[in-house]
Amino acid sequence: MTKDLERDLGLFAVIAISMGAMIGSGIFILPGIAMAEAGPAVILAFVIAAILVVPAALSIAELGTAMPEAGGDYVFIERGLGPSFGTIAGLGTWLMLMLKGSLALYGGMFYINFIYELPTWSLAIPGLGAAVPIPGVRALGITFAIVLITVNLIGVKQTGGLQLIMVVVMLVILSGFVAGSIVQVEGANFDGFFDEGIDGILTATALVLVSYAGVTKVAAVAEEIENPGRNLPLGLLASLIVTAFLYALLVFVLVGVIEGDQLADSEEPMALATDLLFGGVTLGGLPVGFLAVATIILAALLALVSTANAGILTASRYPLALSRDDLFLDRFEYIHPRFNTPFVAILTTGAIIIFIVATQNVDEIAKMAGAFQILVYILVCGALIAFRERDLEWYDPEFLTPGYPWVQLFGIVSGIFIITQMETQEIVGSIGLVILGFVWFKLYAQERVEREGVAKGLARRETGRQFVRDTEEQLEREDRYEVLIPIRRDVTREQEDALIQMAAPIVRRRGGRIRVVRFDEVPDQVPLDTAAAELSEDDVEFEERTDELVRYLEVPVEVGEIVSHDTRHAVVNFADRTGADLVLARQQATSRLGTLFGRDTDWIMEHAPCDVVFVQHEQRGTVDEIAVVTDRSPFNDPLKVELADAMADTLGASVRFLFAIGEDAPEELLETVEEYHDDLDDLCTVPVESTIVRTNDEIEGLSRELESADLVMLSTVTHRRLPDLFVEQRSDRLAAAIEQPVLLVHSKRTRRGSFLRPILDRVLFD
Repeated sequence: MTKDLERDLGLFAVIAISMGAMIGSGIFILPGIAMAEAGPAVILAFVIAAILVVPAALSIAELGTAMPEAGGDYVFIERGLGPSFGTIAGLGTWLMLMLKGSLALYGGMFYINFIYELPTWSLAIPGLGAAVPIPGVRALGITFAIVLITVNLIGVKQTGGLQLIMVVVMLVILSGFVAGSIVQVEGANFDGFFDEGIDGILTATALVLVSYAGVTKVAAVAEEIENPGRNLPLGLLASLIVTAFLYALLVFVLVGVIEGDQLADSEEPMALATDLLFGGVTLGGLPVGFLAVATIILAALLALVSTANAGILTASRYPLALSRDDLFLDRFEYIHPRFNTPFVAILTTGAIIIFIVATQNVDEIAKMAGAFQILVYILVCGALIAFRERDLEWYDPEFLTPGYPWVQLFGIVSGIFIITQMETQEIVGSIGLVILGFVWFKLYAQERVEREGVAKGLARRETGRQFVRDTEEQLEREDRYEVLIPIRRDVTREQEDALIQMAAPIVRRRGGRIRVVRFDEVPDQVPLDTAAAELSEDDVEFEERTDELVRYLEVPVEVGEIVSHDTRHAVVNFADRTGADLVLARQQATSRLGTLFGRDTDWIMEHAPCDVVFVQHEQRGTVDEIAVVTDRSPFNDPLKVELADAMADTLGASVRFLFAIGEDAPEELLETVEEYHDDLDDLCTVPVESTIVRTNDEIEGLSRELESADLVMLSTVTHRRLPDLFVEQRSDRLAAAIEQPVLLVHSKRTRRGSFLRPILDRVLFD
């Protein structure tokens, strides 16, 4: 029996949790650093940052009501985009939370230093022979980090009530600060509002984005929210709007009461502003100014230490979740038997936070945290699109994002744009995280997980639908079709007859004609006009036999001869000059060593202005079944389907589509292939069968299934000389494993997608 959580979190609780996760470094640390980038326009940076967060907040709200589970954004991305992107999101969120916790710890110590100058500490390291000096701010931050790590290791947690109380206290203190200081704002401080330009504003926007990193945190407790379809999105948006308004108002006051240069150099802007305004004020002998400064510092410490503690708590859960999902090292699953906490995950998280506090500056920490947060927001928007477009039966959120998909597309595009406006370190860090996540998944996790994301299935289905549309368009074409059959002198009567019989059906269906041309190659020293003027008995015999072969065909056939010094160039030039739609030629199997030195057929495939089909094992015989085998992708080139359907229609045969998948392939892939084959059955004019071969040795499995076929169609691509010397092409291996006639199809569509298609096929169908 499963246990459900009590839905007892109302709208105000949602707002409190979300705001509690946001109010912190954004106002107590970052205004001065952001001021140095944007000048007085730093106010706009906070507003723009809030707008950029809206798409991710709305997406999280919808996903949270559809999948109210612990894990939040990581779970949504892992299920939507797949384990590889889930790995990136998990690592990115882990790093972002550690950076945010480090920012709160390090930045918070400046407020203590404001009223009491912290002394430099000395750390004696064995072997160095001298003590290493550590600035007091860093040393105290490390001390607090050790305390909070210890607290998390023994399992002491904040309560929801404490969070709500803290938020209320914070709002009261900050509101009092605004009320007492807004009347003292100096308009002159806003002169040169846009002096730093749009670049400065965008840089500051990227810097302060980390201020809103907590807006999506509440999704992790969506299962406990009362009426989540209303309270979750409303709470997220309300908290975001209130926090953004509060940030803008507070920054407006800070800019208005502190001179620009002084604010830009400040790591404790709230304490500085309070001291400037009220520092010397007394009332009845009481040092009101000092109490005001102390109150602000206390509020800052409460907010920042709370943020740091929450950062350690939540950050440590990400390697734990990754480990439980088999995406990370097993040791991170370890739960301490006494304290019941993820011991290894907390220790590792804490060690990294201590390293960051000890080595990085405030602005560097904030910028890198913002970059990773934007990356996660981009992935969240992409995950929502994947869930929506897949049209899953179980995906039934109580809240639907308004403006879909434009809101999500705006979130993705704007996120990418903001990352590009960052400094080199943040751009490299974001790219490095993506690469690290993919490499880690490939080397460690891929063999450990069998699940896949919704987006992968969606991409397969959309690819299949596009192929079906292209195939339908190909089958409905009515333009006349010109087939060129180039032959050499060594082609026998039977081989020529087989080629003509294969070309006739598609010409008969569309109209057009067949051109049978013999290409004679003569040495370079022999003039072409001399060679062409000579009419040998062999030439006469070729024309007579071709006329006899096509006598009973119901399609026009033209016969000719071309004399050249280079046959492959002559074939391509003739096809171009006559407007051929298809070149149908013989091809003998070539050894790998022969491929290394280059093949004429590869040159023709690469340079021909039209589709090319090569025939191996050609022979004239009864054809009852035509087997069409796809490559790594289950989707056939439309030309293959048209050729198979036309030939089967003329010959009274059936068509069988075959695709080989691994024995452990997901059921979603099987369903996609079956759906695609059903669509082909509807399009073709002949009986169609579908065969899905489950095997880990596709050549053996397919060759066994092809024993009943009379004609086999395969896809082929241009051989890569050196790579194919070591790894033979799949089509070559399969053609060598069977005895039936084989058509190797290479269409213009294949050439257009030759660079990206193998990559996409590997991603979608491996």
